[in-house]
Amino acid sequence: MTAQALRWGFGLGPSSFPLLQRLLQAGLIDRLVLPPQSIEAEPSQQLVSFGGSDTEGVSGDPDWHRATAAELLASEWERSSAFVAIGACGAITRLIAPHLKAKAKDPAVVVLDPLGRYAIPLLGGHGAGAEQLSLAIAALLEGQAVLTGSSSGQGRLALDSFGRRWGWRRGSGDWDSLMKSVARGGPIQVHQPSGTQRWQGLDGATALLEPGRSAGLPLVISAERGEGCRWHPPCLWLGIGCERGTSLGLLERLIDTSLSELGLAPEAVAGLASADRKADEPALLQLATRRGWPLRCFDAAKLAAVTVPNPSEAVARELGTASVAEAAALLAAGPGPQLKLEKRIERARGGEQGAATLAIAQTASQWAPGQGQLHLVGSGPGSLDLLTADARRALAESTVWVGYGLYLDLLEPLRRPDQLRSDGKLTLERERCAEALELACQGLTVALVSSGDSGIYGMAGLALEQWLALEPGDRPGFTVHPGISALQLAAARAGAPLMHDFCTVSLSDRLTPWPVIEKRLKAAAAGDFVVALYNPRSLGRDWQLGRARELLLEHRPGSTPVLLARQLGRAEEALGLHTLADLPIEAVDMLTLVLIGNSTSRVEAGRMVTPRGYPGAELATE
Repeated sequence: MTAQALRWGFGLGPSSFPLLQRLLQAGLIDRLVLPPQSIEAEPSQQLVSFGGSDTEGVSGDPDWHRATAAELLASEWERSSAFVAIGACGAITRLIAPHLKAKAKDPAVVVLDPLGRYAIPLLGGHGAGAEQLSLAIAALLEGQAVLTGSSSGQGRLALDSFGRRWGWRRGSGDWDSLMKSVARGGPIQVHQPSGTQRWQGLDGATALLEPGRSAGLPLVISAERGEGCRWHPPCLWLGIGCERGTSLGLLERLIDTSLSELGLAPEAVAGLASADRKADEPALLQLATRRGWPLRCFDAAKLAAVTVPNPSEAVARELGTASVAEAAALLAAGPGPQLKLEKRIERARGGEQGAATLAIAQTASQWAPGQGQLHLVGSGPGSLDLLTADARRALAESTVWVGYGLYLDLLEPLRRPDQLRSDGKLTLERERCAEALELACQGLTVALVSSGDSGIYGMAGLALEQWLALEPGDRPGFTVHPGISALQLAAARAGAPLMHDFCTVSLSDRLTPWPVIEKRLKAAAAGDFVVALYNPRSLGRDWQLGRARELLLEHRPGSTPVLLARQLGRAEEALGLHTLADLPIEAVDMLTLVLIGNSTSRVEAGRMVTPRGYPGAELATE
């Protein structure tokens, strides 16, 4: 990470250390600064004096420093992206006041109270990202982001910043005039020839898209430069072929001249593409680093399979493919690409070396897998109180939530007007995974929601299979966020039934043949496991639970306790303790979890317990 991108955390007293440490561990700040006299750090974590971003910190790690807040701000204000301060808003305001330059230049400043209950974007709410950082911090700390901007307060989109959540880069335009006009209720003309249009389904976008708008300031979402305030989706891929040792200046001139002639914005470039034999080309690597563009390289066989308008026999003899620039651009640009610029050749000028070819492909919508993120979120059994902080943060950071409508309903109180909800049907899991993955490949951050834990009978496995089926360069980030499963909550409600070995079995034969399920039930019964039955009974599957009871009764007594837990974690939650022999099968449905004890489980004082020790075992002190 460059110094210009650093996010610093500091407090006005030593008591801020625990909170700063949490933010550092979560990656929400990159460096923290403690007062010079702080004694909060452990003896092994000796902090050195502050001396700028290149100073070594704890045990050679430059993440921690000692300094006064004034020293930090004086040294790092102009080359940092954000400051997270713990203290009073008034005190922080006085500290930063001497450093304020301009709205477009100042970093984000977020203020937290000492207990982490409130995160306040004090400066740079839109352009510098203070509002988004506040939301992420509040989600981590289970606090509240206090957003005071007019857009947030009125449920409108912040037009000068909302595009970042959709993977776009902001271009030219009089953004201040646009924002002021919107605040006064003035009309806006929206024109979008490029990029995903899913944002138009946002709650906050409704007023912008009223029919009949023919006047007002223009908001343009496009790959092209021009008048009006412009957002540029990542929809252009630059295919490059070059001789070994080609100069960086030659590549930059070729790209900049071509984009300018076509009226295309550099901000719309999603990345560079070439042949794998060029993956170590110094000028290409330098170009990718300097412009912040990912570099994708393809082998000759993949390139040769692409139909291009300008194949070259000479290139085919040299590289095993008749095209590098055109074929690489088309391959990298995702579904439905078209060439905006056919192969163009640039040769060395004075002081330069080599030669290069350039082609530009535009994707049908937008395509930037390298900047996309897919979060597999376990929403827990239902109550928001049981949602983990990790899952809450993933939801706060995601632009789109994809899931079954019932599960999204339970999370709805957490959704903001700038977050899109995409409901799917209960049985269309593959389609939901494909939708979420495609959106992430477009460069968005997406939450794919399952109830309970997404890795336990949830969407994580299916989504991972589809992710693995993609080419490595087309894979967005993939993270599984665990949730509290129905099994865990049922056990907690019942008492302590999982003190010995247990297993879970789904009785749904939609994805698993019944003979396999029955084999597992027999093994669980013979092994005397405590058994949790998921998907126990539905209108179309009304006999499987009875058969499961028969198999279990072959190995444990009819007096074995059974918990029926329905609608766990929701307002309609209902619990019932029964025995295996008298299990009321007709009362069970798909919203019920059936928890069956083993041969040692018992009910006492209204609580179900399975002893830790098993008959015949000698309990030793661990």
